[in-house]
Amino acid sequence: MSLTRDIYDLLVIGAGPAGHKAALEAAGAGHSVLLIDRDATPGGECVHRGTIPSKTLRESALYLAGLKQRAAGLAKPELDGNLKVAGLMKRLEAVLRAHEGFMRRQIDSAGIEFLRGRARFLSPDELEVVPPIGTAHRVRGRRILLATGSRPRQAPEMNLDHENILDSDSILSLIYLPRSLTVLGAGVIACEFATIFQALGVQVTMIDKAPRPLGFLDGEIAARFVAAFERMGGRFLGNQKPTLCRFDGVSQTITTLENGQTVVAEKTLVALGRVASVHGLALERAGLKLSERGILPVDESCRTGVPHIYAAGDLIGPPALAASSMEQGRRAARHALGLPLSQAAHTIPSGIYTIPEMASVGLTEAQANERHGSVLVGRAEFGELARGQISGDTEGLLKLYAEPKEGRIVGAQIIGDGATELIHLAQLALVGNHSIELFVEQVFNFPTMAEAYRVAALDLMNQRARRNQQPCSKPAEAA
Repeated sequence: MSLTRDIYDLLVIGAGPAGHKAALEAAGAGHSVLLIDRDATPGGECVHRGTIPSKTLRESALYLAGLKQRAAGLAKPELDGNLKVAGLMKRLEAVLRAHEGFMRRQIDSAGIEFLRGRARFLSPDELEVVPPIGTAHRVRGRRILLATGSRPRQAPEMNLDHENILDSDSILSLIYLPRSLTVLGAGVIACEFATIFQALGVQVTMIDKAPRPLGFLDGEIAARFVAAFERMGGRFLGNQKPTLCRFDGVSQTITTLENGQTVVAEKTLVALGRVASVHGLALERAGLKLSERGILPVDESCRTGVPHIYAAGDLIGPPALAASSMEQGRRAARHALGLPLSQAAHTIPSGIYTIPEMASVGLTEAQANERHGSVLVGRAEFGELARGQISGDTEGLLKLYAEPKEGRIVGAQIIGDGATELIHLAQLALVGNHSIELFVEQVFNFPTMAEAYRVAALDLMNQRARRNQQPCSKPAEAA
């Protein structure tokens, strides 16, 4: 394509959630924007190799797991042992094309120029973009935003071959479901894939050096997750560090643990974290370098150590969520171009698309205790809800945290069906600085899972009432 300018107000490298949102924000304010990506269509890792493909597979697994759950006393559904992964993801192509089309229409209508190719710095304000076919372009920007995403962390001792020992990208290329799968790691990606494949009838063993998965979650929520995973037939090995993984050359992968124990499976997924995807960018020519953790350091405005270069999304590290990446991209673009900024959002929820789902927002119980001296914890068991009984989701739990003085809601964590949707009610309560009375005084549809908020809020009110009760005065002695 031919470019229309010698220099752009904003160059955006990477058309995933962060880059796409940043480009739209800048163009909407009347600035010239060039969006660069190695793929022919926008979306980045999130759309093409990450969130959407994995969630499409999860939807099939969730349907099958839900069918089993809701079929109690009826015919028992069985999975075909030769089930193809491609068959489970038959809607993926349609979903991808629809989402890509939507993003491209947004780009075109905003007047954003899109250039396909691999970018690398020539100097702090100039890049070379090499397309798949044709002549390289030299482009300059007054401001530059890096939004190149992340890639699976490489562990040489794990001997990835992307056929038997896979990472979170290559596992989606499996043709048939394996009979057994070892998952190394217990972060978000590891837990999501472990439960997806277990729900599809694969025998899954998840191994991690930590005592429990998802260490940032409430301990009770994480324990319920492990219990649910093991009820499905999975196995979790905590406090076990994998030191070597190899394919035996025939039909099995063998993982050796630090204590000498070995775990054998047909396939192994290595999900030991992700690092910034900056290969070939020549960051050093821009005066940038990654941290020891493999991410690009930025300040609260997503500005790097080079004042006119910003970064957003997975390459700057946690929380590395699509929603947080979009917000980072939006704020980075506004700050870079001197546009007015509202107060930063500190109530971005986290959604973990395991089976069952988990979600959190605000402070954890431990953080609330530290900040407020103590915390009230309201609980709502899904098994107490009519909708939970109807759907068969009786093991879920909502925990609502409130500071004890005024009863203001400070956080929430949920495990169970619809957790990633339900969490937004707590998010709005946090944004509005509401107290627990908010959920007690509202009327919820019946039966719904949202009623869990009222149950948890009533629990909090009872606790606060007991705490505020004054001890009875000692009766006066008879004269």
